[in-house]
Amino acid sequence: MEQQEQYKEVTIKTLLESGAHFGHQRHRWNPKMKRFIFEERNGIYIIDLSKTLQQIRNAIQVVMNTVSKRKSILFVGTKKQAKSLIRECATQCGEFYVCERWLGGTLTNLTTIRQSIKKLERIEKKIALNADDLTKKELSLLTKEQIKLDRNFSGIRSMRKPPGLLIVVDPSREHIAVAEAKKLGVPVMALVDTNCNPDPIDYIIACNDDALKSIKLILEALTHAILQRKQELKLTTAKEDLEEEDSSKEEQEGAK
Repeated sequence: MEQQEQYKEVTIKTLLESGAHFGHQRHRWNPKMKRFIFEERNGIYIIDLSKTLQQIRNAIQVVMNTVSKRKSILFVGTKKQAKSLIRECATQCGEFYVCERWLGGTLTNLTTIRQSIKKLERIEKKIALNADDLTKKELSLLTKEQIKLDRNFSGIRSMRKPPGLLIVVDPSREHIAVAEAKKLGVPVMALVDTNCNPDPIDYIIACNDDALKSIKLILEALTHAILQRKQELKLTTAKEDLEEEDSSKEEQEGAK
């Protein structure tokens, strides 16, 4: 994803084009989502996109503020429609992600998770240094273990403390991740469909969380905001370093 070239601004029009307004069928709704519903059409709830747009604008400010505080962000989405986008967007903006399976304790028992990641690192090192000395069976077993561990932990390998924000696609599916975040006081932002309970979510984005285009549009907007703020911070830091260097030179010249 060439973020700067392909980034599509979120508007009512682009939300409509992505199908973000289509909720679930009437019999599958959660009444707590009523305030985000515009109308019912042919047995399907239609989400109020004017509210969604405002929620996205608010979400953009939240992610930018999180980056400004030098806190990390963890993207979570394991459903088929979301997993590749979760990995792609998080990687693009240099943040953490879980897109295969949420392992219980990923946040609340991070010490144990870190032990599994260290095991992965040991296996990788063993394969890299001793591949020629291993039997085919030994190498096969180690490789299988490596693939399994890498699939589960590749997106959080360098995460040594809980993130500053969780971004979730489908909080009903990722309810364990949401519960762990709430337990630790980590704020949760989520793409919430009409069948979800919005109560545990701090920053709600009411939308179709099943349509690939809808998920892509919103995640890319958040990714773009993260990258933008990181670039601004980088420029600010560079300017401060330059000013400090100039000040130091002036002091040295004055001392001569």
